[in-house]
Amino acid sequence: MSENPSVRCLIVDDEPPAREIIRRYIEQLPSLELAGECGNALEAFSFLQRDSADLIFLDIRMPQLSGIDFLKSLKNRPKVIFTTAYTEYALHAYELDVVDYLVKPIPFERFLRAVDKAFGQMPVPAARPTIQPSAQPESFVYFRVDRKMVKVMLSELLYVESMKDYVRVFTTGGMLITKQSLSSVEAMLPETGFIRVHRSFIVSINGIRSFNAETIETAKAAIPIGKLYKNNVLKVLGGAV
Repeated sequence: MSENPSVRCLIVDDEPPAREIIRRYIEQLPSLELAGECGNALEAFSFLQRDSADLIFLDIRMPQLSGIDFLKSLKNRPKVIFTTAYTEYALHAYELDVVDYLVKPIPFERFLRAVDKAFGQMPVPAARPTIQPSAQPESFVYFRVDRKMVKVMLSELLYVESMKDYVRVFTTGGMLITKQSLSSVEAMLPETGFIRVHRSFIVSINGIRSFNAETIETAKAAIPIGKLYKNNVLKVLGGAV
């Protein structure tokens, strides 16, 4: 019995950090194979002239040729998932019948849902056996700051504070501000390492120095524990104070 081939994926994005995120996500799924990466739509057009892809992760705003115009130019279209920092192109995505529309920064869970939708429209490849490395690379997330994607190591992230449409991300090295909701940040972070302690705060469990029934102390600040979150916080932290 022959194995089903892996789904060949092409990443098209003019921002190297954004390509790196998708690349790392692809590497975590044995059923996906990275066919190539392109920094703009013209490179992607040339790639498809000489090679093939089953699924394209496609940015929209790129120099020379937008992702939308690139997609319209293709006669034989692979499955496409838009990956963009902008929400206003969702109608175009619907009209072009793309698989999904992912808004950056893209949580891994949201990436999985999009891939699952693509698999629902094509044969699901058999998982390939993989050799697990003895040491896993340190985890990190990216935040968009001043039109750049800034890498933050999870081991250095202390807490995140909501400021309406923005959040402040406090790390051992300083603070950065990004325009997104606290809920979207929460979806990006692993549940085992971070905890929502207040409607306005997420805290790194490893960064907690001390706590009581009302407050958590980190290296940078004292953070209040919200009434709705108190029972879960004390349960997770193993405290009865």
